[in-house]
Amino acid sequence: MTKSVFVMILLLFIAFCLNLNAQEDSLKDFKNTILINITNPLLFGEKYNVIGYERVIKDHQTVYGSIGRFAFPKFVDLFNDSVGIKNEYHDHGFHISFDYRFYLKSENKFSAPRGIYLGPYYAFNYLTREMTWDLNTSNYTGEVKSNFDLMANLIGVQLGYQFVFWNRLSVDIILAGPGLWFFNLKTDFDNDLLPEDETMLLEELNEMLKERFPGSDFVIQGGGFEIQRVTHTAAMGFRYMVNVGFRF
Repeated sequence: MTKSVFVMILLLFIAFCLNLNAQEDSLKDFKNTILINITNPLLFGEKYNVIGYERVIKDHQTVYGSIGRFAFPKFVDLFNDSVGIKNEYHDHGFHISFDYRFYLKSENKFSAPRGIYLGPYYAFNYLTREMTWDLNTSNYTGEVKSNFDLMANLIGVQLGYQFVFWNRLSVDIILAGPGLWFFNLKTDFDNDLLPEDETMLLEELNEMLKERFPGSDFVIQGGGFEIQRVTHTAAMGFRYMVNVGFRF
């Protein structure tokens, strides 16, 4: 079972369980919620640490923003007769996002931030990583250092549901968030390689990047990232997550 399928099952299970236990009492008038994303660390690893803030601006409307650290865990160990990963270091990045949420008055008994909502969202991720490869081909034998910078913008609309317990605790679930990714990927090598060797390294890097994005069947379709040092591409994407929050 892939991580994407696991997360989707987890979201549906949580939604079902919480729906069985959702309270029906009235809420106190807290307009602020601090939230922690608990889903994406399962997908991206312990280096994904993001905190969010939601503010009620009208009875049935809120704004949401998040910011934090975003970095990939180590890539899968790769080694064959021609290429292998020797070292990974200087790995860092960040994430920011903004939502505008419309809590559906006709469907919700209570005002925001409780119940079902729709709205647009925008997310930006930046990643950079330096790597050392062992290359063994007919043209080159030795170490090659690479550095890649990845900027990923995601714009879309989402459907979610937020539960509130004991007036203070919230569980925010984004059930569906289709959107469009805009990727900008730049890769540099410290050696002047022949085109076939450079292409081989880029192909390996592209495959590893695709494995690290949740729902890669949605995010990267067809040939994925083009095999070149500088890539600008767009692809269908998908957003889903679970946030746990404290209201005040």
